[in-house]
This record gives sequence, structure tokens and C-alpha cells, in this order.
Amino acid sequence: MASPPDHYRTFTVAEDDDGIRLDRWFKRHLPEINFNLVSRWARTGMLKVDGERVVPGDRVATGQVLHVPPAEAAPAEGPEGRPTRSVEPLTEDEARFVQDMVIARGKDWIVLNKPPGLATQGGTKTVHHLDRLLDGLADEKGQRPKLVHRLDKDTSGVLLVARTARAAGHFAKAFSGRTARKVYWALVVGVPSVQEGVIDAPLAKQPGSGGEKMHVDEKDGLPARTRYRQIDRAGNRATWVELQPMTGRTHQLRAHMAAIGHPIVGDAKYGGAAAFLTGGISRKMHLHARRLRIDGTDGKAIDQTADLPDHFSETLATLGFEQLAGDMLPMDTPDPAKSLETKLKRVASAAKSARKARKGERRSRGEVAAAPVKKRALKPGEKPRGSAPGKALANKPGPGRRPPTKKK
Repeated sequence: MASPPDHYRTFTVAEDDDGIRLDRWFKRHLPEINFNLVSRWARTGMLKVDGERVVPGDRVATGQVLHVPPAEAAPAEGPEGRPTRSVEPLTEDEARFVQDMVIARGKDWIVLNKPPGLATQGGTKTVHHLDRLLDGLADEKGQRPKLVHRLDKDTSGVLLVARTARAAGHFAKAFSGRTARKVYWALVVGVPSVQEGVIDAPLAKQPGSGGEKMHVDEKDGLPARTRYRQIDRAGNRATWVELQPMTGRTHQLRAHMAAIGHPIVGDAKYGGAAAFLTGGISRKMHLHARRLRIDGTDGKAIDQTADLPDHFSETLATLGFEQLAGDMLPMDTPDPAKSLETKLKRVASAAKSARKARKGERRSRGEVAAAPVKKRALKPGEKPRGSAPGKALANKPGPGRRPPTKKK
């Protein structure tokens, strides 16, 4: 195994990073190195783990050694060669701001009430976001919580973060497997014709939107299902609804409500001018993650609710709605065996079994066709039927050949 050049940086994967993708490791610890650079290093063989070439999607394990090419400004290193995150420290106001979001804490989790207008993660033009503020919730060892799901920037409400890598993996699996149950409150324009129902409409990225907007696409869209129930209504003007996503597509709740003709109040992206109400109703988005129920790493249920933001609470009061009415509806208990993802896995498994069965049948037919013919032993005095192929050919007269004559 060739040793890396002396000017390369060496990092050891810590226990808290066990099992994460290599590109996620860079995003977590060397955020100044973008994905394109990581990909180029991997493609040219400059980036190695334990001396072996890797790709950005490979997962790293505790104790593995990363050999990273030098950058213009190498980050400072912490214990065990682990890089410290080169980010601007939080101000006192920012630290107090994120602390005030905390609803509840557990051994390996924290539940927050994200305010509207705060992005969950950063981007090219987004420098103020929750992921950065999580530094204000770091433990005594300096380990910061990790995001395991997200809410849209203008959506408020309950959001779970994990305090350890093990917990992050557990919760991420629960969200992707649909065993977590999320309840949203929304105010929509008009009144749905059905009191309670399921919107089953595949969603895909809308062409020309740069991936920033979704639309219903029966042909190429991914399966998307949303259950809704009316909580109360203000005549024909607006309806307060409870939404439960049964799948997790981007902007699913917003796109689905707009698709049935009842956009969420304040959602200009999907409802346009029709998404706003007059009469002093706030123009902010009226979509709130009210409640989250998910099993913790110890098997005990984490069940937390988040208070409404001021603008949503004021709108309910203006329209004469009683907030208690929303919490009186029972929460459905998810059955993993009936989830869409489980059904798709069953279909794939059944198809795979059918292919194996067909392959086995073809193999069996081939074995039967090639099976040798069993010969019966001749009885005393019994002559064999026919002659040996070679002998029959020799005795058979052919063109220009005289039949053999018998000796006298």
C-alpha cells in the first residue's frame, strides 16, 4: 500500500461518524470543500480511505483513515485528527434564539419548534439556517445535533434532531420507512367537497422550475399520498384541515392541496394570487407541523406537539376557530406492513421469486431432456431390438454399394 504524499491531510473517522457517506463526512467536517471537488478527487484517485480509492457514495467506518489532498486553507484539527468546523461562531442572540426553540430533550434527541421563515439547511444564497444554529445546542463534548428530516422554509412546527450518529441513523430509517407519524395543520382556501379523504396523486418536478416546484404527473411522477380531514370551516371562505403525509415527497402537502383546488393560505408558489384572503388575514404560509410521534432508540414513543406561530394563531381566532378542536381528532397509528414502501418491496420480492421459479423450471426441463434412457436387462434367449447404430449403418446399402453377400 503506497503512502500518501507528505502534504496530504490525514483524518481518522470518529465513532460518531460511523456509517455515514463520504460526501456527508465532508459536508459535516470540511464544509468549505464542495461536492464537485470531492468527486474530482475521488475520480482522479487523489482521495483515499485506508489507502484505497473511494467514491463519494461510499460509507466510512470508525477508525478508518482518510487521506485528503491539501486545500488552500487547511482547517484546524481537533482530537484524533478530527477537523474542527470552520464556521462563524454564533452570537449570543443566535444561541438564545435556538435554545428558545427547544420543546423537549431526551438522551439522544431534541425536539424543536421551528419558526416560519427559517430554512432548515443552507444553500448558495442561504446563510441563516437551522443547521448552522445547531451549534448552540452542542453537548459538553462539543458534539452538535444532527438533522434527520426537514421542513420547508415557510413551514413552522415540530422538528426532531438527533444527538448521536446512532440515533440519527435510527430516526432517518423511521422517517424513510414511514413508521413515524406527522400531523400538520393547514388553512386552505375554500371548502373541499369531501369531509375526509386521501389524495393519491403522483408528483414530479415541474419542467422549467429548476426543480423548485412540483406538479402532479400521472406518467412519470413518484407515488404520493396525503390524508386530510376537515377540522372546521369559515363558511365557504376557508377551511382548517389536518394533513397526514403517507409518503414524503418534496412540497407534497402544498402541491396536493393546490391540485384539488384548495391551496394553502399564503402559498403563492402553488396557489398564486388565489392563495391569499382579505379581511386582515396574514399573508404568511399557514402550514404548521403540529405533532410528531416516533419510536426512540429505546423503543419508547416520542410524542411531541408544537405551538402555533403567532400569525396562524391569530388567523384561527379571526375566523372564529377553537384551537382545541384540532387536537381532539385521533391520530392514526401507522401500520408498517400497509405502508406504500412495504407494498412496493413486496411486489419487487414477488417478481424476483417468480423469476427464480421460471429459471428453476427451465433448468428442470433441461435436466429431464438430458436424462439417460434406462436400459432393461435382456432375458435368456431374447434378442435385442434393432442393432447398434454403427452396425446398422455398415449393413445398410448406400448409393453405388452392393449389399453384402452371404458366404455359402
